[in-house]
This record gives sequence, C-alpha cells and structure tokens, in this order.
Amino acid sequence: MTDAHFPALSDEMTRRLDVPGPRYTSYPTAVDWRALGPHEAEAALARAGAEPLSLYVHIPFCREMCSYCGCHVIVTKNQAKGDDYLALVRKEAALVRAALGGRKAISRVHLGGGTPTFLDERQLAELHAILAGAFDILPDAELAVEVDPAVTRTTQLELLARLGFRRISMGVQDLDEDVQRAIARIQTEEETRAAVDGARSLGLRSVNLDLIYGLPRQTPPSWRRTIERIAAIRPDRISLFSFAYVPTVKPHQRRLPVAELPTGAAKLALFRLAHDALIDAGYVAIGMDHFALPDDELARARAEGRLWRDFQGYSAGRGGAGTIALGVSGIGDVGGAYLQNVKTLPRYAAMLDAGLLPVERGWVRSPDDERRRAIIGNLMCNLRATLAADELDAFAPELERLRALADDGLCVIDGGDIRLTPLGRVFVRNVSMAFDAYRGHGDARRPVFSRTV
Repeated sequence: MTDAHFPALSDEMTRRLDVPGPRYTSYPTAVDWRALGPHEAEAALARAGAEPLSLYVHIPFCREMCSYCGCHVIVTKNQAKGDDYLALVRKEAALVRAALGGRKAISRVHLGGGTPTFLDERQLAELHAILAGAFDILPDAELAVEVDPAVTRTTQLELLARLGFRRISMGVQDLDEDVQRAIARIQTEEETRAAVDGARSLGLRSVNLDLIYGLPRQTPPSWRRTIERIAAIRPDRISLFSFAYVPTVKPHQRRLPVAELPTGAAKLALFRLAHDALIDAGYVAIGMDHFALPDDELARARAEGRLWRDFQGYSAGRGGAGTIALGVSGIGDVGGAYLQNVKTLPRYAAMLDAGLLPVERGWVRSPDDERRRAIIGNLMCNLRATLAADELDAFAPELERLRALADDGLCVIDGGDIRLTPLGRVFVRNVSMAFDAYRGHGDARRPVFSRTV
C-alpha cells in the first residue's frame, strides 16, 4: 500500500487549525507537572515492574549553541567537563539502582543531548562501563545514539559499534547554506553522507536523519533540493520536525532572523512539499512527522498498530516497564510517574553529593490520566483510538468537541471508534487536544507550546 499525498485544505482552515498545542511526548504534558522530589522519585522507581526497562542518558554538552535549539545544553569546549560529568552520572546510576531494588534488566539504551559525541573515545567507553556496571544490559538490547556528523570522528563510531550500538540518529536540519548560516549550524552534505556511509560500514543497521521545516530563509526551491539530496542518501528513517519557535522558553532563539521565519500557510507548504517528495521516494509516513523505509521496524510497527511515542521519539512498542533517565534534565517514566532531573550542573552535583536522586519535578499519573494517555498515545501513533461502551458517557464532552473536527474532515467517529483521516494525521495534535483535561479548549492560553502549523 502506498501512502497518499498531502491532502488539500483551504487557507481559512489552515488559519483556524493553526493554534498552540502540545506535541504529546507525554500526557499530562511537561508544562503541567509539579514540584516532585527525591523521595517521590524513590517510590516511583520502587514500583517498577519486573519487565526490562529502557535507559536514557542525557549528555548536555555542545561546543556551540545552535540558535534554533530547543534542548537543554551546556556550551563548552573544555573536554575535562566530560570527566566531571561522568563521575556524577556514576553516582546517580548507583542511587537509581538502589531505588530499583537491584541490578535491573535493560532492553534499550539511548544516548541523547546535547551532543553525546562531545565525549571522546575514552569517555564514551567509561560511560558504557558505568551503565553496564549498574544495570544488566541485555545481550540483544537496542542501543541508540544521537550524533552531530560535523564533530563526530570515525574512531568514535568504531567504538560505539564495538560496544553494541546499532541505531544512530544524526542532526541535519537543512543542507542549504543560507539556512545553515541563519541558524548557526554549518554541516555539509559531504559530511552527512560520509557519516551515514561510515556508520553503515561499521554495522550500525539503522540510520535516522533529523530535518526541521519552518527555519528562517527556507524557501520551497531550497527545501526541495534538501529533501531530494537527503532522500538520495537513503537513510532508514527521517524525522521531519516542525520548528518550535518558543523564545519565552528558549531566549537564545531571539538571535534568529525572525522576519525570515516561514509561518502559517507558507510553513505548511514546506511540510507538504517534503511529505509528498518522501512518499514519492518510497518512504512510509510514521505518526505525524516521521518517515521510514518499508522494511524498517517502525513501518512494520505502524502496519501492526503497535507504535509508541515518548521523549526519545517513536518506537515499536512501549519498551517494557518504563524508562529511567540519568543526567541533567533527563526525563524518566517509571512506576506510573514522570520524573525530571534538575536542569543545572551545580544543583545536579549538589544533590548527588548529598546522596539524593536529582529529581525536581514530575507527575504521578491518576487512573484518569492513564486512560487519556492511552487514547492520546493511540491517536498520535496509530491514528485511531477506541472507547469502550461504558466510556462513551464519560467522554461525551470530548466526543462533542471532536465532532467539529470531524466536520472539517480530520477524523471519523463511529460510536466509540475514532479514526484519523489523512488530513487528521497532519493535525493529530489538534485532535488529541480534545482529550486533554488540562488544556483550555478553544483558547491559546499556553504560549509555551509551538503552533500546530
């Protein structure tokens, strides 16, 4: 089955649907979380089930600050900071292991950032030793890492391959030189292609490239050239992210040439162009903003209705008993709770030196949260959700809100079965918001959210 091209819609409908909205990497969303400390974190970790866990490690360091960036990063060129940081991660891993009640099995490891390959070869090997010492990384565990091709050495990739990493994600954003200068992120096509070829030659079987649409100076002709060049490299997966301009949360974004940002219909046209070009190139649309080759695990999971989505992106299933996170600003999801670490190195070090889990905020989900989370997760990932017969009355207000979106052609409601249309897949955030108990419906009270176009 071939995915359809991007559906048509009027400028009037584009304006109406273009509202601030969550991306739903979690429900409730992170802006709704509250203060939550080490003792509540210990209790959540103690509730972790017997199934294997996923492990996320945040490496916050970057040598430069890209002006578009929305991540928690620390800009430095001092390599010694990596050693200091690893000493803290070792302490945190020991505390987490104790709270879990022993050396738990790990089925997935994801290194994110920042730039994980800010760490040199010795430091990367030490990080792996820390994780393998604190947890039982299963022989068939899925190990993934994010890299910046412009600063990643072949010897680092060789080491990661020897350590068992088989998935790699590379930030590209845009290959146009004008756009790269505007966002302070210079990376040539040759560097990108060499990194992809090098990773594959070393046995990393899945390569993902990140692109962003809605950046300053992007035009349909320049963007088309980027998409064609990326498709020619033939990565296994492509993440096509909408640029989130949130200067109230990320003040450094004010350095961007704001007047040159494509917005509204112009921004949507960039997504339409990329979407159709990737479908024509043989990729399968995954969720709202990812694409994969037909034989990729994500494409198979989409066909079987078992996609899931979290802070690390889309995955083929929920990943066992949840996710534990190490490092500054890391976010875990375990024992029915979201747990986020402190966001500054001094506080991170102070809490660990005091023998405390460095958690500062999060959310313990209620039964109602869990049900809404499942509905929103199914909509975001598998493009449909089903309400049980005894839930129809409880969700009557939500279904009523959905009817207006159904009239616009975003979804089809058949009793308790909600199915997204091709247009609804593009605006899945709008549909999902109907089930969000923490949003004010019909307003724009949350400027911290990016817009849905």
